[in-house]
Order: sequence, then C-alpha cells, then structure tokens
Amino acid sequence: MSRSLQANRLNMQAFAQDGVPLIETTLLQNMERLAQETQGLQPDSSVSWEARAELRPRAGADDEVWLHLQARTSVPLTCQRCMGAVETPLEVDQWYRFVSDEDIAMAEDDQSEEDLLVMEPQFDLLSVLEDELLMALPLVPMHDECPVAPVLRAGDSEMAGAAAGKPNPFAVLSQLKKKK
Repeated sequence: MSRSLQANRLNMQAFAQDGVPLIETTLLQNMERLAQETQGLQPDSSVSWEARAELRPRAGADDEVWLHLQARTSVPLTCQRCMGAVETPLEVDQWYRFVSDEDIAMAEDDQSEEDLLVMEPQFDLLSVLEDELLMALPLVPMHDECPVAPVLRAGDSEMAGAAAGKPNPFAVLSQLKKKK
C-alpha cells in the first residue's frame, strides 16, 4: 500500500521516527467541505502539500512529536462585488505539537504558541489539511479589479417608480410651516 493512501490514517509516532517527508498532490474535489465553498472546481484542481514530522527531545520525558504542514493551491471563489469567479490562492505553513490527550491539549493551549493536536492511533492528516485550507479562505473574496463592472441596485425599478409618486415628507412639513 502506498504512503499516499495512508495520509488519512497515519501513525504519527512512526512517521516522526521515519523522518521521511510525505509530499503529495490531492484533488480538491476529494475535500468535500472545501469544494462546497468554491464556485465549481475544474476536475484536475488540486492542492500540493508536504508534511514533515520530527521528534524533539524533552527534558525528563519522552520525545515530543512535531508536524510541519505546508500546502499551496488556488480555488475559484465568488467575488462579493461582481458575483463572478475569482481565483484565490491559498497557502498553509503551520507547525503542530502532539500531546497525549485532550485534557493536556486544553490545559496547554493558552500558553503555547504552536497549535496542539491529540495523538491518535490513526491520525487523519488530510482532514487537518482541509481544515487549514478552510481557515485560509478570505472572509470577503474580491477581484482587485472586477472584469465586469458590478451592477449596483438598491431595489426593483417598480419600487423606484412608486417612490417617485410620493411627496417628499420634508416638502409636506415645509408647507405646514408656511400656513402659520
């Protein structure tokens, strides 16, 4: 079985001891949550990523497992100005430290600068990769300069015509003032 098939069920301790990086390309259509955020993916759209794990010595205890995850891709999102597709580059460059259980992760989370993950017998690296790509999405995707000028409209044209027939409320007030 190839290593690429094991990215969703890695033994992180063995991966760190091995010391060999995992360099892969994954189709974006296989990342369902990320695909839902896009404006239609090309069948060959993919993310290139690399994961390196290492053991770091710790005084008076077992070595710590650390993971460095890097990824790069581009996804079509909906421009919030013109509502057209805008190719948005996404990059991930993140370090993680593994801890033995959730209680330790919660206790150390506020004091640590790195992200903490809980050591699991079969770690899903692809899920963490998808999470990081989702967090890298911009809050408001937009073109620097939209290829088609956006149509700005406050309401229907029927409403605009109806509003034109109503008198200006300030004009009515001004008439009341003149009567005194």
